[in-house]
Amino acid sequence: MSNNYEMMYILRPDLSEDQVGDSVNKYKDFLTENGVENLDIQVKGKRRLAYPVGKYLDGIYVQMNYDADGAQNAPLERMMRLSEDTIRYLTIKLKKRAIIAAQNAAAEPVTEPDEN
Repeated sequence: MSNNYEMMYILRPDLSEDQVGDSVNKYKDFLTENGVENLDIQVKGKRRLAYPVGKYLDGIYVQMNYDADGAQNAPLERMMRLSEDTIRYLTIKLKKRAIIAAQNAAAEPVTEPDEN
């Protein structure tokens, strides 16, 4: 049975673009080797953290959405916990209602209000 997962993780802000790409590819390769489907990765860029994490005030946000059976999550989170580049991560299992609502929101055209 395949479930939809969303993982958000935060990388150290002092990483170069090459190092960010290497880190993203490391996790992407792990997931593809372990049979996930519909893998979508979005690098959100550097943003201010809501609160300091260790000595960091900023972080590079990365979001991954994928379909999997769930067996990949624990080993992936272990990799992130042991990595010095990843400072935070969170994995959530999306409910069917949330998926349908997101698809509907993406399908609806955005209209500009009329200026009178």
